[in-house]
Amino acid sequence: MTEFVFFGGKGGVGKTTVSSAYALNCVEDGLETLVVSTDPAHSTADVFDQEFGDEPRPVEGYDGLSALEIDPEAEVQDHLQGLKRQLNAQLSAAMVNEVDVQLEMAHQTPGAYEAALFDRFVDVMRSAEPYDRVVFDTSPTGSTLRLLALPELLEGWIARLVDKRERSIDRYEKAAIGNREPRRVMDGDPILARLQERKERFEFAGETLRGNAAFYLVMNPDELSIRETERSLETLAEAELPVRGLVVNRLTPEPEPHEEGRGARYLRQRVATERERLERIERELDAPVAATIETRVEEVRGSLLEDVASDLDLESEAGGRARTD
Repeated sequence: MTEFVFFGGKGGVGKTTVSSAYALNCVEDGLETLVVSTDPAHSTADVFDQEFGDEPRPVEGYDGLSALEIDPEAEVQDHLQGLKRQLNAQLSAAMVNEVDVQLEMAHQTPGAYEAALFDRFVDVMRSAEPYDRVVFDTSPTGSTLRLLALPELLEGWIARLVDKRERSIDRYEKAAIGNREPRRVMDGDPILARLQERKERFEFAGETLRGNAAFYLVMNPDELSIRETERSLETLAEAELPVRGLVVNRLTPEPEPHEEGRGARYLRQRVATERERLERIERELDAPVAATIETRVEEVRGSLLEDVASDLDLESEAGGRARTD
C-alpha cells in the first residue's frame, strides 16, 4: 500500500531540500517514489535542475524517482472552470450568468486556494497505485494546515447538505402528485449526486490522511520557527493528524578547534545558542526530533542533495529506515 509523507513548515525553512533528500533515500531503499511540490516558486525543479509539470515525470539520474509540480494558481482556475461546466449543464440559461458572477466572486475569497489544492491532492492520492511512497513538499504552514483540516470539517458539512437535499426532494415528491402517483426525482438528481461525490471524496481523504500518512515539520533553530512549529503541532493534533517527527534544518557547523579569529568566535557562539534551542525543542515540543541537518555554504542540488540525504535519518513505517549509508 502506498504511504504518503508530508513535509510542512513555515516558508523558507528548507522543506523542498528535506523532502527531496528524503525521496532520494526512499529510492535507495528500493521504493518507487513520487515527490509532489505545491511550491509556486517551483523549487523542486531547481533542486534537481530539471523542469517538471502537472503530470509525473522521471527525475533524470535517479531510477525509481518521479516528480510533479502543482501550480496552485492554475488549480484555482481549473477548479473554477470545472464548477462552471457542471452547474451550467444543470441550470437554466437565465441563471447561468448570475451563477458565473457568484463563482468568480467565491474564488476570490479566502479558502478558494485551499479547496482547489485539496482536490488536486486527492487526485494524486487516488492515482498513487504505481508508487510505494508519495512525498509531498507542501506550501508554507498556514495554508497547508487549513488544507489538511478540510476533510474532517467538510465531511460533516457535506453530510448535512445531503440530508437537507434529500428532505427537500422528499417534500417536493409528496406535494407534486399527478394521477395519484408521486413524481420520483430523488433518483438521478444532479445536485444530490454531486454532494454524494464530494462526500465520498472527503471521506477518502480523511481516512487516508489519518490512517496512511506521515507528517514531518521542518524547522530552523530560531525563535520564530520554534513558535510557528509549536502552533502547527497544536493545529495538527486538533485535526487528529499526529506528527511523526521534527527535522531541524540549517544548523551551524562548528569550526575546527584550531580555528581562531572573529569568524570562528561568531560561529562558536552561534553553535552554542543553537544547541540551547535544540535542547529546548526536544524538551518542550510535542514531537520528537527525528533528524538534524547542518547548513551548506552552496545551494543544495545535485551531489550536495545526496550529501544532505546521507544526513537524513528518518524512520519509515512502510519501508524501513529511509536513508543512505
